[in-house]
Amino acid sequence: MIRTLSRPGPWRRGRVLAVLAVLLGLLMPAHGLITDRGGLGSLVETFLPWLGLGVPVLLGAALLRRSATATVALLVPSVAWASLFAGMLADKSRPGGSDLTVVTHNVGAANPDPAGTARALAASGADLLALEELTEQDRGVYERELADAYPHHTVQGTVGLWSTLPLTDVAPVDTLMDYGPLAATKPADAKLATTRALRATVTTDQGPLAVYVAHLGSVRLMPRGGFWTDSRDRNAAALADALAAEDDERLLLLGDLNATMDDGALDGITTRLDSAQEQAGAGFGFTYPARFPVVRIDQILTAGVRADRAWTLPATGSDHLPVAAAISW
Repeated sequence: MIRTLSRPGPWRRGRVLAVLAVLLGLLMPAHGLITDRGGLGSLVETFLPWLGLGVPVLLGAALLRRSATATVALLVPSVAWASLFAGMLADKSRPGGSDLTVVTHNVGAANPDPAGTARALAASGADLLALEELTEQDRGVYERELADAYPHHTVQGTVGLWSTLPLTDVAPVDTLMDYGPLAATKPADAKLATTRALRATVTTDQGPLAVYVAHLGSVRLMPRGGFWTDSRDRNAAALADALAAEDDERLLLLGDLNATMDDGALDGITTRLDSAQEQAGAGFGFTYPARFPVVRIDQILTAGVRADRAWTLPATGSDHLPVAAAISW
């Protein structure tokens, strides 16, 4: 006796793919609920926009399986991704003039051409230029190359601020730096000081502007410790406290925060300040690594002033891209 084996219909095939699609769709908006044990939450939030690549992968599998169920289920992650990130793709810049142009750049402790980097940054025409990861060996190079374009500057530890406008009330900001297990990874000629944040008041025609420059601790994938964010998280909390105590209503934060705007570690900062890229950029504005940027960890944040445009500058000798914004009162 011969039996005819019938294949499941298109609505019964691919149920596992459908479940994966729904889970992916729930993961994106609920990323804040992921445990940060071993840095898992920060790892997901760092690459959150890239979770959208799971949609075409699952779609290809659904088409191979000829699964109507999985194909329909892919609407869940598609809508979730679009609701979170579709607005980032539009050009949000505003026409017209601005009051200030600001640039921030992690120049890289191992930068092979600090003089060329300084000249490229000066050519940007920025009114305010924030630099992070300055070494003792290269500090003099930046000071010399930027002297003509920026008559006012301050360097506190490994961060500096160069300005065409007068600076007052300059002071280091304690962010409780601790390299932890990363200390051994720093080359002997690129050791960084523990002061990695500063505050200054910039005198403008429209009034005083409080400017913070910060370089939060690094994050690393550690063989035994997972996604290591301990120093970054402590720095972010300390910086958030300093910003909360700030009296000036007009405020800029420039720097390498080693975190994206989706990372919960920056919640204490983003509750008061807004991302210039999200206000006035076009696209995600990825900055790291410079050769093939996949994340934006270099940030310009504002409060009491408005970003009219935000963009990245061409690569220098650093492993980060510089970021710029045009600011208006």
